[in-house]
Amino acid sequence: MRSLKKTRRVQVILLAAVALALATAIIGYAMRDGINYFRSPSQVLSEPPAPNEVFRIGGLVEPDSLVRGESETVRFNVTDGGASVPVTYTGILPDLFEEGQGMVGQGRWTGERFEAVEILAKHDESYMPKEVIDALEEQGVYRAPDAAAAAD
Repeated sequence: MRSLKKTRRVQVILLAAVALALATAIIGYAMRDGINYFRSPSQVLSEPPAPNEVFRIGGLVEPDSLVRGESETVRFNVTDGGASVPVTYTGILPDLFEEGQGMVGQGRWTGERFEAVEILAKHDESYMPKEVIDALEEQGVYRAPDAAAAAD
C-alpha cells in the first residue's frame, strides 16, 4: 500500500502537468491573431491564403513598377525572381523604399493583389530580412555581399 506522502506527490505532479497543459493552450489561443506568417510572391500565387489572413510578403520591388497616385496610395510589384505580386499601400513609404531594393509588407491578399497596411524597407546597404534572402536564394536571384566580394 502506498503511503500518504507518495500519493500526495503523485497528485501534485499530475495537477502541475494539467496546469502546464492548460496554460500552454491558453497562451496558444491568445497568440493566434498575433502570428504573421511570411510568404514569398511565388508561395502567394501557388497557394493563395485565405482573404482574412494577415501575413507578410517580402522580396524585391520590381523595377519600373512603382506608381504613385495623387493621394497617398502607391502601387508596385514585389518579386522573388520567380513570380511577381501587385501590391497597393496607402500611407507614407519609408525614406529608403525604392525600386530594386528589398522590402517586407504586412497585409492581406484580396485574390488579385496584396493590400499592405505596413511596409518595411532596408535600413542600410547590407540589410535584407532573412526570409527575403532565403526566398531569393532559392530562386537563384540573390548572392550574399560576402560571397560576391569573395568571387571577385
